[in-house]
Amino acid sequence: MKILIIEDEQQLLSSIQQSLEKEVFLVETATDYHSALEKALIYEYDCILLDIMLPKGSGLDILKILKKEGKSDNVIIISAKDSLDDKLAGLELGADDYLTKPFHLAELNARIKAVLRRKDLNGTNILQIANTKLDFDSRQFWVNEVTVSLNRKEFDVLYYFMINKDRLVTKSALAEHVWGDHSDNADNFDFVYYQIKNLRKKIQSTTADIEIESIYGIGYKLVAL
Repeated sequence: MKILIIEDEQQLLSSIQQSLEKEVFLVETATDYHSALEKALIYEYDCILLDIMLPKGSGLDILKILKKEGKSDNVIIISAKDSLDDKLAGLELGADDYLTKPFHLAELNARIKAVLRRKDLNGTNILQIANTKLDFDSRQFWVNEVTVSLNRKEFDVLYYFMINKDRLVTKSALAEHVWGDHSDNADNFDFVYYQIKNLRKKIQSTTADIEIESIYGIGYKLVAL
């Protein structure tokens, strides 16, 4: 699960980033209007944490652009401004939630998970396809109620496939979602191939009624058997 933090206060940014990384989220950051807007428009994120007051621009202006592009439905505003007008403006522009500084990191984590459940899991923390289940909160995967051990990247890859069931997933999209900024520096996507190879072995060693199909030269697709 990939999160973008848009915040110019370095100490708060670091605290949020460390907290989310402990929750095994993939975290990217931006500290000013222009870099934040660029990342938010170019890349896909499961959730964006957006400060209103930014160097060189307003977070609400970023939100207006994201709404126009249809990308504002996974945004949580984090702001020192506690005015009703700002809250209403943010929510009307499509933000999912509004959290006033200072806040407890535990509350922020809970609100992020709530946004992700609404966005990808229809309000629950369980994804179920055929005889398989994946728990977003506990990061567990079961086949016929038997736990299958997955490492961090295998879980993230499988989660991305399951929320995109029957859809073509390109290697570049998968790399960006699971590995984030690090994938931009890669010469090729061999690391994606090897992660999927290992994940397939684990799935095939069970009685799972799902499989990851290869679409030659393009990417992959998860289907139910």
